[in-house]
Parts: sequence; C-alpha cells; structure tokens
Amino acid sequence: MRFDAFTAGPAGGELVLLLHGFPENASCWRDALATLGDAGFRAVAPSQRGYSAGAYPVGVDAYRVSELCVDVLAMASALGAKRFHVIGHDWGGTVAWALAGDHPDAVISLCAVSTPHTAALREALRGTRQRLQMAYIPILRLPRVAESLFEAGGGITAETLLMATGLSKAHAHNDVAALRKLGPTGALNWYRALGTEPAHAKPVEVPVLYIWGDRDPVFTREAAELTAEYCTGDYHLLELERGSHWIPEQHWDDVADVVLEHLTAAPAGA
Repeated sequence: MRFDAFTAGPAGGELVLLLHGFPENASCWRDALATLGDAGFRAVAPSQRGYSAGAYPVGVDAYRVSELCVDVLAMASALGAKRFHVIGHDWGGTVAWALAGDHPDAVISLCAVSTPHTAALREALRGTRQRLQMAYIPILRLPRVAESLFEAGGGITAETLLMATGLSKAHAHNDVAALRKLGPTGALNWYRALGTEPAHAKPVEVPVLYIWGDRDPVFTREAAELTAEYCTGDYHLLELERGSHWIPEQHWDDVADVVLEHLTAAPAGA
C-alpha cells in the first residue's frame, strides 16, 4: 500500500512515527513535525490505512489492530529504520500501545497521547462512567448509518459533533472534508473491527510518556491512572489541566518540551 505522509527533519535523524486518530489525518501533527524536525529527529506522520487513497482496502478485517501495526513496521522498514520512536493519539495511540507491547525490539520509546493502555481501558470499562463516555462507539459501527453522519448537511452534522467534544471549528471542518472526499468507510472500519481479534494488551517495557487532558470527553481519569499498572519500564504521566482530547492540534505547545525530553532520554543506541 501507498501512504500519504508529512515529514520533517534530517534524513539521518532518529525516526519518530506519529500516528493520528479518528477522524484526523497526518495534518493533525503539523506543529509536532516542526518541533521534532527542528530538534534533529526524522519525523514522519502518515495518513494511516483508510485515510490514504493508496491504502484503502475493502473489508472490516483489513482494519484490525494487528494489520495497522504491520503497516507501521513496514513504514519504518521502508524508511530504513530497524528501531524507531512512536507517538500516537486516539486510535493511533491504540496502535502505538500494541506496537510497544508486541514489538519492544522495534520501538525505542512510546508517547501515548490521550489514549490509555488497552488493558487499563478495558478495566475502566467495567465502570459506568467510562462506558458512558464511549457510548458513541456502537453508532460508529453501524453499517451505512455511520457514513450518513458525514453526509448529513454536507458534513455540518459531523463537524458539529466534533466541536461538541472540544475540537476547533477549523480542524473539525478540515477533518470532515478530508474524510468526505476519500469516503469515511475505511476510517469507520477501525471501529467495526473491534472484537474480531484478541486485544493487544501486553505490558509495555519500553520508556513511556502518557499525556492526558483532564477534560477529555472520551477517556476517564480512572483509565488514565490505571495505565501505570501496565508499564514495566520508565513511565511518566503528564496531566494537562483543562486539556481536551485534541492535544496534537490544540495543546502541542504545552507538551512539546516534555515530549522532546522523553525522546532524547531514550536514544536509539541505548
């Protein structure tokens, strides 16, 4: 498959792969790319499977987390890197946790943005609050119904729903317009593939920085705090006061220095 991507930094720098979530694309990392590139990292942000015209397979099974992890490993190989740093937000965070847990030999360090460890999230879902905050997911799994949300009002309905979660109007419009142009089915199939394979929930031994906003409407404090139990290596939780779910787009300046410190503390040769 062929992925669209934004890049920054020198070709010889340590590779950092930045994985977006739903309904974002590689453009959500523009500020991060500038920061990482200026610091000497080779930063690459792909629009992932279902978000790139050249990587848009048919069928729900093609969007399992295991397939998404294979994509990232293949990207790193194509870029000539045996080991790399990974930063993931939202669904990209889920992929990043799976990569770090299943392939610690390939992942130098993990920065998870908003998304807790998968096992921590599953534990939190036993409680009412986390279930309520993720009650939208069954709707996104419905055939045709979910697609219709992006068509309603020429995309205005989807934009309004995203803005209700704290995403800016400009970012909501750009994300929805990009998915409407490509077709939202690929992105929605990430949700539809839930439960079609065993969860990737191994403890993570590589260095982890987890960034969570205390006004995140998706992931609860319980899930965020439980994440520490599934990290066996160096671990740091950065909590953003009044931070939304949309940290890459709206709070990057607040976290950039900490992310750089995290990356430089775990060099590729270590």
